[in-house]
This record gives sequence, structure tokens and C-alpha cells, in this order.
Amino acid sequence: MIRIAIYRNTSGRIEWYEVDGHAEFDEAGKDIVCAGVSAVTVGTVNAIEALTGVKPGVRMKHGMLKVNALAAADAETDAKVQLLLEGMIVMLTSIEQSYGAYIAMQQITVNK
Repeated sequence: MIRIAIYRNTSGRIEWYEVDGHAEFDEAGKDIVCAGVSAVTVGTVNAIEALTGVKPGVRMKHGMLKVNALAAADAETDAKVQLLLEGMIVMLTSIEQSYGAYIAMQQITVNK
């Protein structure tokens, strides 16, 4: 199962997210759930960099992605980063609604 954790501060701002595990919906190379989650989560990092200039901290290895340090220098850019992240959550929620046996997402509030 793919586990996704979205970490928000007490004001609701997304601070970081983590993706871990494998869907095991199908064999490697044919797993549409894994491919969809990877495309959305990695694509969000690429979109943040390309559209805002913010370079998040990224740790990635087989079956794991951690993205942090999402703060932007100014409020306008930060709002764009947050909008891209909220869009990612909408896409992941759609995948979870269709393939809930293979993906679980949770949102966690942290004191920050």
C-alpha cells in the first residue's frame, strides 16, 4: 500500500509531505496506481520549481519520497506554492477514491 502523509501547520499551511510504499495493484511497470501517485507527487515538485522558482528539499529512493522546505521568500510566491500543493491533494484524493485499497492519505497537523 502507498501511504501519503501531508503535514500542515496549525494555520493550515502545508509544510511537507511524504510518500512511502508500493501499491501492488499490478506487477512493476504495469502498476497504474503507483504510476499515478508518482506522476502527481513528483510532478508537483517539478511544477513548484518551474512555476515559482522555489526549490524544495527532496529525498527520493525506491518507494519513498519526502518533500520539505516549501517556504517561499515572499507571500505571493508562497501562495502559488500552496495552491500547487492543494492541487496535488485534490489529484491524490481522486486516486484514493478510485483505488482506496492501494493508497491511504492522511493529513497531520504539526505545531509549527
